[in-house]
Amino acid sequence: MIRVMIAEDQGMLRGALGALLDLEEDIEVVGQAENGERALSLITSLKPDVCLLDIEMPLMSGLEVAEELKKKKLDCRVIIVTTFARSGYFERAVKADVHGYLLKDGSSEDLAASIRNIMKGKREYASELVFGSIGGESNPLTEREREVLRLVAKGKTTKEISNELFLSAGTVRNYISEILAKLQVKSRIEAITLAEEKGWM
Repeated sequence: MIRVMIAEDQGMLRGALGALLDLEEDIEVVGQAENGERALSLITSLKPDVCLLDIEMPLMSGLEVAEELKKKKLDCRVIIVTTFARSGYFERAVKADVHGYLLKDGSSEDLAASIRNIMKGKREYASELVFGSIGGESNPLTEREREVLRLVAKGKTTKEISNELFLSAGTVRNYISEILAKLQVKSRIEAITLAEEKGWM
């Protein structure tokens, strides 16, 4: 039996997906989460074989959860589901070592087939999402700059960011200046908006 955990912030879609996958003889939905933080907690406690992560969720995105799972070396195969073919997203998903990167509008039968293939060691990437990201602009921000910008987006002050990342306040301000220069924007809000649109966070 393949044990699956679903993370999706839209309750109706999450419930429908869970019910459809539960109809498959060899698949059991063992948990459902409405945001990224809850997803990470459930994956850690339930240890499912496969986790389906919506790319855009409150608290933590599907990509952030996937990156955290890779850091923690948790043995769970990750499938990102999305409606977005944004440049930068696929690149981040591959770096996070996800096993699947699929469109939300596929059928539940196709999804179940992808889950089985992934359990056999295959990778499943929707061609529309891969091609949609090829030729896109490459991410100009370093990993540290992305980390700083993600904390800015969460509303953290310069002092809070410096405490969290063990940097001086001056260094954090330098990072923010560099981010604004690289993205060619005038404010933190513009930087966050542009980076989110491009999938560079």
